[in-house]
Amino acid sequence: MCGIVGAVSERDIVPVLVEGLRRLEYRGYDSAGVAVIEEEGAIGLSRTVGKVAELDEKLATHPLQGKIGVAHTRWATHGGVTEANAHPHVSGGRVAVIHNGIIENFQPIKDEMLQEGYVFESETDTEVAAHLIHHYLTRGLDLIEAVGKAVERFEGAYALLVIDAEDPSRIVVSRVASPLVIGLGDGENFVASGVPALLPVTQRFIYLEQGDLAEIRRDGVSIVDNAGNSVTREVHETEWDSTSAEKAPYDHFMLKEIHDQPSALADTLYGRVANQRVIPESLGPKAAGILDQVENIHIVACGTSYNAGCVGKYWIEALAGVPTQVEIASEYRYRQVVVPPKTLFVTLSQSGETADTLEALRMASDLGYLGTLTVCNSAHSSMVRESDLVMMTQAGPEIGVASTKAFTTQLLSILLVTLMMAKHRGLSVEKEQEFVANLTHAAAASDLTLKMSDQLKELAKDFADKEHTLFLGRGPMWPIAMEGALKLKEISYIHAEAYAAGELKHGPLALIDEDMPVVVVAPNNELLDKLKSNMQVVRARGGQLYVFADAKTGIKSEPGMTVITMPHADRLIAPIVYTVPLQLLAYHVAVLRGTDVDQPRNLAKSVTVE
Repeated sequence: MCGIVGAVSERDIVPVLVEGLRRLEYRGYDSAGVAVIEEEGAIGLSRTVGKVAELDEKLATHPLQGKIGVAHTRWATHGGVTEANAHPHVSGGRVAVIHNGIIENFQPIKDEMLQEGYVFESETDTEVAAHLIHHYLTRGLDLIEAVGKAVERFEGAYALLVIDAEDPSRIVVSRVASPLVIGLGDGENFVASGVPALLPVTQRFIYLEQGDLAEIRRDGVSIVDNAGNSVTREVHETEWDSTSAEKAPYDHFMLKEIHDQPSALADTLYGRVANQRVIPESLGPKAAGILDQVENIHIVACGTSYNAGCVGKYWIEALAGVPTQVEIASEYRYRQVVVPPKTLFVTLSQSGETADTLEALRMASDLGYLGTLTVCNSAHSSMVRESDLVMMTQAGPEIGVASTKAFTTQLLSILLVTLMMAKHRGLSVEKEQEFVANLTHAAAASDLTLKMSDQLKELAKDFADKEHTLFLGRGPMWPIAMEGALKLKEISYIHAEAYAAGELKHGPLALIDEDMPVVVVAPNNELLDKLKSNMQVVRARGGQLYVFADAKTGIKSEPGMTVITMPHADRLIAPIVYTVPLQLLAYHVAVLRGTDVDQPRNLAKSVTVE
């Protein structure tokens, strides 16, 4: 969730560290800090509450310089948002530590360190790591030995970066669950929690594996695995460049990423369809052997990805005829799971490092599933490496905390997987070609909805002063209503709920009055007449309806009902197409309310702890 950057070079690396933090701001945080080993061999430390810009201002008046250092943006877990709780944490004026994740057993170790005479200046679990490593160094251990011995005692999910003022040649890092990537330079090397942080300085990366311990020096990198064996990890060159994470000419990353969707959808199809037919082999070499046997599917995900999975359930059961169950990962992990024979386990994650989803995937390997498949936007993530089959979403970097293009490309990816399964279950060539023709129209139809932005900007004025909104949909559009409500609450802080429209009389109708906007998604499908009846129930109670409707539905604006006419889209791709204007509506409402659109309060982009 937080941001980590480290660098070792022959130049002053403070600007590199601060720029790296700036490029990780999308992950969510509440404080920032940097520590370097200065020329005289002392730890130089600067920390602030608030944004990276405030840290930058502090460094302008109280500068630091050093050729090796670490920097961090913190999202509070243990202890409140204070400068004392901000990272890095220093022990004995010698060791500086930054840390993502949670050390679950920090309290008994803290008690032990207190007995040893260490004084704690923060409420964090991270300071325990700093003191424990310092303790081992004072007992004569080498830095990598001290870090290795410390992490043997830690329980939880974490990534650590450690520097020692008495050994200014290296950064020692440890990765347990929380992601870390090493960036390779020329006479300098780097480490970060995400690739975007390092794009200005390198495009060559090593992705650390679970349990890896590494030394990062100016002239090279050495890695040992969790068994203590020296290993070589593959070097990857990314196609992303430093401009991939720039928002110009848009006011916010979220708006840019909404507008990226037509090209991202087109990219997601590339290499997966040919001659109007899907290519199951694009899932990997094991695809045919697994898809031929699938009789059940379990989809596990969190947040926006869970909403995508719920849409997928409708598609998979309708088109492939495979019984499908969708679960929230944090619930799936803590119940007794019954796995029917020949069940495919599917994870959805933008980052591929979502803690609960990743641990669910690891559980699945012991539960007798037929195989595992992940739909993901990060090619070298843990979920991608640990799954049998992979469908990459090709969304490119997504910086805004509220997911947009990652969601719609997940939907298209799930639809591709659905057709691949249907193909293995006897889908006719004619039907396959018909469905693929509709898939290829998704990008163009989404592009048309972007032209609705000015209309939705005006409509946003009806929502900006409200505190509650209800979203309604039926069939696969119900999860789209859920996603619309999630976007609105995430970035505008308006309380928003989504219901299957047929459930109105089972409780939500009690909320309806003239101050409660009710948003309805109404494509021209087989449930339209039922949906129209649900809308009449709202109108009869004085509710104000805002209906996103296909022109062919015949729904017209009237007093109490505003219709937003949608470009026609086949019912197969309607969930993708109707998502885009709901994103735009949430965006424009948030701008009017003056919230931090790209970095909404209390949220983080990549949730790498439970």
